[in-house]
Amino acid sequence: MPILIKNGRIITATDDYIADIFIEGETISTIGKNLNVNANKEIDASGMLVIPGGIDPHVHLDMPFMGTFSSDTYETGTRAALFGGTTTVIDFVLQTQGKSLQSALDDWNSRAKGNAVGDYSFHMAVTDFNENTKKEIKHFIEEEGITSFKTFMAYKGALMIDDRQMIGLMEEVKKQGGMITVHATNGDMIDYLVQKHREEGKFSPLYHYLSQPEVTEAEASERFVDMANYTGCPGYIVHLTCEGA
Repeated sequence: MPILIKNGRIITATDDYIADIFIEGETISTIGKNLNVNANKEIDASGMLVIPGGIDPHVHLDMPFMGTFSSDTYETGTRAALFGGTTTVIDFVLQTQGKSLQSALDDWNSRAKGNAVGDYSFHMAVTDFNENTKKEIKHFIEEEGITSFKTFMAYKGALMIDDRQMIGLMEEVKKQGGMITVHATNGDMIDYLVQKHREEGKFSPLYHYLSQPEVTEAEASERFVDMANYTGCPGYIVHLTCEGA
């Protein structure tokens, strides 16, 4: 259905001007002043801002974790995003250890297809890097359009990869032109502190915090940066919470 948005103040990264926007299907086909086109719907945007849709590069939709799922499905999450002006979200596909990256992507596509009401894309979380996984990296970058690969330095037995796997993954991702992203916390140290506090009967919310002192994030962040520098692989730490990191 062709739509004409008239007289809006268009704001981009480089421009600020008043104009009309003509949309055909899902494509902006024309931008200009006083457009004379056939539109099924006309919106008067006088006095309003018209800006490109936002992109949220870090969401978790319909994600299985620790016996439950994240609170938003693809329908509720993308709908909420649209209400806030975010038209594209990038979710994390989680490889199941022992299975292929492709099987994980197929699973996430089945969750999103027919449910998402906005645009979406994926990062691929590699939780089991081996020779078979290594062979999939090139395909994902060249054929699936997924160029960012998430890693976890915590959650052993479910999501965490060790430093040997990290180095191997970095070398392959660099070779194929991708990027590594990371959840950088020292999983072994956190697991030790969690067990210690449980054995001491310390179950209050305070000990969730005390099980993850600043050093666990600072150490892992520095270790990740060192490995990225050594391999020359582009790297991105997805969240930082403390000065030490």
